[in-house]
Amino acid sequence: MEHYRQNLRAFAAFFVPSAGWLLVFFVVPLAIIFVYSVSETISLTEIKTTWTFENYARLLEPEILTLFWRSLWLAGISTVICLCVGYPVALVIATAPAKVKPWLLLLIILPFWTNLLIRTYALLNILGTRGRLNGLLEWIWTQGDRALTFIGLGAYDLIGEDFEPITFLGRWSGVIIGLVYVHLPFAILPIYASLEKLDRSYLEASLDLGAGQWRTFRSILLPMTMAGVMTAAIITFIPMLGSFLTPALLGRGQVDMIANVIERQFKGANELPFGSAMSLFLLYVTFIILAIQSFAASRGSRRGIK
Repeated sequence: MEHYRQNLRAFAAFFVPSAGWLLVFFVVPLAIIFVYSVSETISLTEIKTTWTFENYARLLEPEILTLFWRSLWLAGISTVICLCVGYPVALVIATAPAKVKPWLLLLIILPFWTNLLIRTYALLNILGTRGRLNGLLEWIWTQGDRALTFIGLGAYDLIGEDFEPITFLGRWSGVIIGLVYVHLPFAILPIYASLEKLDRSYLEASLDLGAGQWRTFRSILLPMTMAGVMTAAIITFIPMLGSFLTPALLGRGQVDMIANVIERQFKGANELPFGSAMSLFLLYVTFIILAIQSFAASRGSRRGIK
């Protein structure tokens, strides 16, 4: 590729529109949010810029710290589940026959063709107290009751007379299920791309030298695909941390994450300065995570070169 100075007009033709778009729709809104974060609410309709950092100091309150830790915990647990489920799925797709592989990838990409709100309402229909899942469990319960009664083991003494539905909505378990469901494809695809580029002769050599399946996975396969695993962890954890719709609908106001509270600061509580400070703090956390991942990747590449 030619140096950009050798063809400034072509470079400007591509750079100026992109830079202008980022300036207008990214930098300027962030600057406005920053100004709000150092302001004070004077009345219901007036905000005064006082260049105060009291809004950031409020982030150290116990309730806000508990909210941040809950968001980190829910996003972290959901990310680990996505990686544990996504890696075997990606491995199956990568090792599938050439004719089957496109169809398997289509199944992974298919949820992106449906709106997130519709998919979340589908989860509500499945996980509700009288939802499809509890309906299936109640049917299994009834069949087990009948079977035990038929063979004379006293089913009512063993499993009880009435079926108690499992409650997912309004609990952390339902929020985690929703986060995993929404973000699982983002974990599968980077791992699959890493597995697809892997030289399988290393695996064959490890097995030929006497290493077992688990030893080969732990010592060869996982280290060589760690870049894909790290990418999958980043692009699932960060959106989960700022997730709004899933905890709002599945948490039912009882399992809030940071995005839900930020939304209330802007709409219900009329606390734009404090909501802006929380938003920027979430952005700072995201930048720190990306910086750590970039540092770890560069350090790993340097070790590989040495």
